[in-house]
Amino acid sequence: MRLLSLAFWVGLSLASAQTCAGLPKLAVTTPNSFCVGIISRDLRFPRGLLPLPSGEILVVEMAGWNPNQGSLARLRKQGTRYQIQRLFSGLDRPNGIALGPDGLVYVGEVGRIFRFDPKAAQPRKEYIIGGLPGNGRHPLTQMVFDGAGNLFVNVGSASDNCQQDRGKPACAEAQRNGLIRKYTFLWPQGSVRGWSIYATGLRNSMALAVHPSGTLLQGENSRDAIHVADPRISDEAHPADELNVVLQGAHYGWPYCYENGKNAPEFPRYNCAQTRHPTLLLPAHAAPLGMTYLNPQSEYGPDWLVVGYHGYRKTGHRLVAFRVDGRGIPRGPPIELIANWVFPDGKLGAPVDVKVGPDGKIYITDDRNGMLLVFTRV
Repeated sequence: MRLLSLAFWVGLSLASAQTCAGLPKLAVTTPNSFCVGIISRDLRFPRGLLPLPSGEILVVEMAGWNPNQGSLARLRKQGTRYQIQRLFSGLDRPNGIALGPDGLVYVGEVGRIFRFDPKAAQPRKEYIIGGLPGNGRHPLTQMVFDGAGNLFVNVGSASDNCQQDRGKPACAEAQRNGLIRKYTFLWPQGSVRGWSIYATGLRNSMALAVHPSGTLLQGENSRDAIHVADPRISDEAHPADELNVVLQGAHYGWPYCYENGKNAPEFPRYNCAQTRHPTLLLPAHAAPLGMTYLNPQSEYGPDWLVVGYHGYRKTGHRLVAFRVDGRGIPRGPPIELIANWVFPDGKLGAPVDVKVGPDGKIYITDDRNGMLLVFTRV
């Protein structure tokens, strides 16, 4: 059953039932006729997720910020419960995961990407990409394939806002970090042909999604502590996080500019008119870490973009949806799919990856609380 109108989402409920689609129910506010089920509470700082056609779900476990402690878990449903099997361990802060055109699964560690066959009895890692900077403040690897089989990979900034080059005409770090690389492959062999810098001025592209029309959308995690650089600017209200339509060769402002062409305090003389402005401004510190386009097979109908706000401030800990046009470009204000995501002990929800499964349901990881969740109909 498809979602036929925006009005269908608007009514919110906090139903009293203790289960959701046969799973323990998360006590949050959702639109009428929807709920959130808890698939697992036993994951180790889960980040990326990938629902497979088999019904299994792969989850990347970062296990914290120490190197070489991560793993890749496979969850299989047995009866009413999901069992966890860890396929790989000793991974270096793994984060992103994607299904390739070849049916292989691609996983991003700090500095490199490997792939494996999810159907193999004993899966083996094959490292195919290395040399990612993986340095400084934002070392994690996020990635997404487009319809032509190109792989877009985040190279996060090493600093917050290149404060080390304050007052200089240019930020040296921005030649290597704060950008998106495009890797081209030779298919069906799956061999990497090479890479290029696709777009720059993007501080940390942890949320990436490709629309069927070909639009590449990025969720920008904007800078912190702007009030330290200029006490006149409110750190609570600025800078806004962003949704950006990513175009080849475009520069999106970091670290020189923020929001719609405002100069960063560190670079007051930079010409922000030459940078591309955001498609949509998000709340400051919402921290979009994952997003996905819905499709006609989803339980909710097409023409929606779902985004997780990971942030710990008042703008975070929620899941929202934007209407999109035929090119996948979000329009207008969002509606909240998961709100009041606060646990009795005061802990906040922390959505990371968001993916639609072959069953049409929306799956979500929560790293702070070690959970894999499913957003579905009651």
